[in-house]
Amino acid sequence: MGVTVLINPQIVINSVDLTNRIDTVTLEETFADVDTTAFGSSSKTRVAGLGDHKVTLNFQQDFAAASVEATVYPLIGTTTSITVKPLNAATSTVNPAYTFTVLVTDWKPVDGKVGALLTSSISWPVTGAVAKAFS
Repeated sequence: MGVTVLINPQIVINSVDLTNRIDTVTLEETFADVDTTAFGSSSKTRVAGLGDHKVTLNFQQDFAAASVEATVYPLIGTTTSITVKPLNAATSTVNPAYTFTVLVTDWKPVDGKVGALLTSSISWPVTGAVAKAFS
């Protein structure tokens, strides 16, 4: 079994590839734990309930046209699509594409301190399911 070192993923937001301005990506898929235990059971039983997924990104801020600020700022308060792949290569069984829609709930256009790289860390909720494609 192979392992992957995350060096050159692909992250596309609203059809704009912002990979070269992102240094952290986390896609988290979580489902509610719904108790189905009935009388007479000696142990709890459970089923998965509603999904509640989110994506966390750390942007290196860039105010140039077609870059970070120009892409994200107009999306505040709306939904948009994101695709994340572990490798910046064709989608395949060893490089699946995760596509989903997020609600852009917040944005930090300026977040930094003197002498530091201007960044913006966000965590947006996924609305709906995450689709995983192999081709």
